[in-house]
Amino acid sequence: MQTSQPKNKIWEVIFASSAGTLIEWYDFYIFGSLSLIIAEKFFPASNPTLAYVSTLATFAVGFVVRPFGAIVFGRLGDLVGRKYTFLLTLLLMGGATFAIGLVPSYQQIGVFAPIIVLLLRLVQGLALGGEYGGAATYVAEHSPEHKRGYYTSFIQTTATLGLFLSLGVILITRLLMPADSFSAWGWRIPFLLSVFLVIMSYYIRIRLHESPLFTQLKAEGKVAKNPLKESFGNKENLKMVLLALFGATMGQGVVWYTGQFYALSFLQKTMNIEFVQSNVIIAIALLLGTPFFIVFGKLSDKIGRKKLMLTGMLIAAICYYPIYKVMDNTVNITEKTEIESKRTVETSTVKQADGTEAAKVIETRLYDDGTKIKETSISKAVAPSEIKKEVSLGLSNVILLIGLIFVQVLFVTLVYGPIAAFLVELFPTHIRYTSMSLPYHLGNGVIGGLLPTIATLLVFQTGNHFAGLIYPISIALVCFIIGLIFIKEKPVEKPENVEQVVKETV
Repeated sequence: MQTSQPKNKIWEVIFASSAGTLIEWYDFYIFGSLSLIIAEKFFPASNPTLAYVSTLATFAVGFVVRPFGAIVFGRLGDLVGRKYTFLLTLLLMGGATFAIGLVPSYQQIGVFAPIIVLLLRLVQGLALGGEYGGAATYVAEHSPEHKRGYYTSFIQTTATLGLFLSLGVILITRLLMPADSFSAWGWRIPFLLSVFLVIMSYYIRIRLHESPLFTQLKAEGKVAKNPLKESFGNKENLKMVLLALFGATMGQGVVWYTGQFYALSFLQKTMNIEFVQSNVIIAIALLLGTPFFIVFGKLSDKIGRKKLMLTGMLIAAICYYPIYKVMDNTVNITEKTEIESKRTVETSTVKQADGTEAAKVIETRLYDDGTKIKETSISKAVAPSEIKKEVSLGLSNVILLIGLIFVQVLFVTLVYGPIAAFLVELFPTHIRYTSMSLPYHLGNGVIGGLLPTIATLLVFQTGNHFAGLIYPISIALVCFIIGLIFIKEKPVEKPENVEQVVKETV
């Protein structure tokens, strides 16, 4: 018997669940979107490269603890209910994000700054570990089976929209003030704004009813007594958890983070694209690509989840290297002609934090395709010169980059759009929250979330700025093979008389 949900009520459920999940992703990702500035504020300035790697490692910690959050809150969700569990995760995430915006800099409190940020990042990761499984399960358990991929795909949009929202808030904040002010204190505003978003989302969610399928189980006394033991102690269920991880979510994780976060990191750190322009490029590509989560979620109801997800992984693995080669070529000045009459050199003297003075030279070069390269060097008497390169591209190359990143976002939508429905349908209702949350957060959170850090380390170790692609390509291919051979889709287990339960609970 399928879940029969009044149309207006299912959209209320989707909106409330998606709004909260979007805000949690926003909270989680503003840290990564501001990683270059955070490296300067919370780590020693003596070694910028080490500071950046340390920031990425702190960013990654939030991903590493997500599986623990999945276990803790997944168990709570299977025991107490979906609704109250993701209310708790929302408050934890919002509180930690707001607090990051208040942490003093390294110059003010020294080593305590990165320690405090690390602890708050741990709280963020734990909260997100419980959020996604709850929201996806909640929507799926309100959805008719034949539309489950379509309805849960709205939850899938929230991760990308959360990143888009974080980029949008950061860009607006940056454009409303001078660059120096943004670098000094303005970067804190996106973190502090989180408290208002969380209050709004909490108000929306508190009005929801519990999931009808969970209410049915509770009424019949069939709620899991020990969700962890039943999820991972049962041999058959553990097998499905492992297949979900190695045959679906780890491939989905690396495709997601390559097409969005690694793309942003590559633009800013490898290609040296100017801060505002690089964020605009990513934001437009995300905006264009987001509707395809819905398209592929709905398509998965007709042709199956597995086909779409594995197709996305395979195409992504094949296409990543040529895509990034073309991206990198847009800043290759050997193929451009400089307009020498437009070259400018500005010199000045600047005062350093230690009170000493240094010579500052800004050289700007313009090329025939609209590319502008600005190199700023600061020469100190007792230290090597610091050189900062900033590239602004002409319109044609900006459009090309938007297109190339849009293609990567399409890969993301192929693998990510159907995956919530896929995971829900793998596991029985009474242990679903726990069972689906762990493989999702191991694959997406740990294996996918570590991608920026591992890719950056590969580049530093090899000196080849394409070496970072080895990680997502290899993981996506392994996942494709395992999923192709071992995973067989099966329908979700449904309790009887669910239509009556829906009428009573909505």
